[in-house]
Amino acid sequence: MKRKEGSFFNMFTSLKRVIRLGWLNFKRQSGLTLATVSIMVMSIFLITSLFLLQGMTNFLVSNLKERVDISVYFKKDSSEKDILKVKTELSENPEVKNIEYISKEEALDRFTERHKEDPIVIESLAEVGRNPLLASLNIKAWQASQYEAISNFLEKGPHQGLIEKVDYYQNKEIIERIFKISSNISVSGIIFSFIFGLVAILVAFNTIRLAIYSSREEISIMRLVGASNWFIRGPFLIQGIIVGIAATFFTLLIFALVLFFFSPRIEVFLPGFNLFGYFREHLFTLLFIQLATGIGLGVISSFIAIRKYLKV
Repeated sequence: MKRKEGSFFNMFTSLKRVIRLGWLNFKRQSGLTLATVSIMVMSIFLITSLFLLQGMTNFLVSNLKERVDISVYFKKDSSEKDILKVKTELSENPEVKNIEYISKEEALDRFTERHKEDPIVIESLAEVGRNPLLASLNIKAWQASQYEAISNFLEKGPHQGLIEKVDYYQNKEIIERIFKISSNISVSGIIFSFIFGLVAILVAFNTIRLAIYSSREEISIMRLVGASNWFIRGPFLIQGIIVGIAATFFTLLIFALVLFFFSPRIEVFLPGFNLFGYFREHLFTLLFIQLATGIGLGVISSFIAIRKYLKV
């Protein structure tokens, strides 16, 4: 029992020494530590930027897709009951994402609101003396390829007698182009994420390797006096953890300040997307990613870089 207690005490003492040596290395090599933390900040900055860029990309893609729909216009004598029946049948189609019914009265209200600053249009509408607009269904599908099948069902299906026109073929080229742009944006985001992530890892690894190279004589002395590999490696791993935590703190602070001031300007180009709000909403996720990146790069890079000096 005493042997076990002694073993545990020795292990705890060794751990305290390793942590203390790691902290001393972090403080002692101030110039190199500052450079390492700076490079690590850049690496975490890149990874965090990719996360935020992905959020912006997802918003942009979603926004583009939300603008895509087709409208089916019903004949003047079509009753609301018949139109809602068509809507119910369409909503059961798995290719249909969303359907909105717009009555003739609502269509007129929207048209009047949209052109309220154009007196010529308003006067022309008044001269007509009646509501010239048709009731319609605005239909959104999940994929661009699904719109044609929906259009064919409407034009050639059991309700074709109710339908005045479907505007799919007038908008077909625009629909396909928007979905293609959305797909290209998503693919580009993945490619950039991979490239920047790889650059961040390589830069951080080489910087930490340089820091360990400057301590090669100290490592040699520790080996000569019989220190175990783990006792030699430990302080550098602790140093890597401290560097990662420090870099995470500075990166988070920089992002908070930058996004707070520049988010309104970004919202001018992406209306409806508040980048600072997105940052706050995903703060804990970002903190986890940053800590995982900083500590992970610091520990793994230190572990790999020091192997060379531990070989017999």
